[in-house]
Amino acid sequence: MLRLSVLDQSPVRSGGTPADTIQETLELAQACDRLGYHRYWLAEHHSTPGLAGSSPEILIGQIAARTRRIRVGSGGVMLQHYSPLKVAENFRVLETLFPGRIDLGIGRAPGSDQITARALQEAGGAPGFDRFPEQVADLIAFLHDALPADHRFRAVKAMPTGPTAPEIWLLGSSDGSAAIAAGLGTAFSFAHFINPDGGAEITRAYARQFRPSAMLDAPRASAAIFVVCADTPTEAQRLARSRELFLLRLYTGRAGRYPTVEEAESYPYTAREAAFVEALRARSVVGTPEQVHERLVAVAGDYGVGELVIVTITHDPKARLRSYELLAQVFSL
Repeated sequence: MLRLSVLDQSPVRSGGTPADTIQETLELAQACDRLGYHRYWLAEHHSTPGLAGSSPEILIGQIAARTRRIRVGSGGVMLQHYSPLKVAENFRVLETLFPGRIDLGIGRAPGSDQITARALQEAGGAPGFDRFPEQVADLIAFLHDALPADHRFRAVKAMPTGPTAPEIWLLGSSDGSAAIAAGLGTAFSFAHFINPDGGAEITRAYARQFRPSAMLDAPRASAAIFVVCADTPTEAQRLARSRELFLLRLYTGRAGRYPTVEEAESYPYTAREAAFVEALRARSVVGTPEQVHERLVAVAGDYGVGELVIVTITHDPKARLRSYELLAQVFSL
């Protein structure tokens, strides 16, 4: 049976406020808990007007307290900005509060522009991408109180200690994080919604190269994909227009809030912009429940995974909830 999970980027819609967005995130998480989704992940973005989720570790606690059984985690924490010890402490507190329900997804993208990244790292300086594997290894060791005897911080413990630890996932849209996940024995999630090129091959290579660890004795992988589900194909495609314009503006230095469908439909796309939108559509799944079901099953088969993480954004939060409801129904969650 294919598991479905959720990645929420906490979108700020045109005409709404960031406070509205946070409330909508909390409400959607509660609905997805009732609907039978397996995980609810919160993204991390900084200084982005259209995305309000700058602190997944805070939202995780709020959502876990408001839900009953769904796993809650980060999708992900951008580790290059932070001390592995501090991240371990944050998630050890969450695991103590909600044992057996916390996921720690780790990313290595900045989640921001370069000046914002410098501001995030001002206290200690950026460790650089070449140190990312070391940071991940240190974070895992802090979480499990398993620093090597010769480690410079061997005497340091991430508090509070306890019998369980968060489930660790490396997130990526290329083969770099997949290789680290395979080597360290963690779970891996490929961001198909960011870059579908080669994702299936990378994820299958992760599974082949996986080295068992104290965390996992076998590979565990998922793929994250953008989906809009509606009662008719026309309505689904119409709802997806908002994200197309949002991403076009974001990638061309005109970041703003999520536009309305009407704004997106009236936007005068140039030929180059229209080509960009067509490329976006190629990495999205948009349609009726039956159409989406067929396509998602095919994607999961290509990737060789038993879990998909669904990213759905519409300008109208009711339409977003409806999309998740239709998906839950057609997959019999």
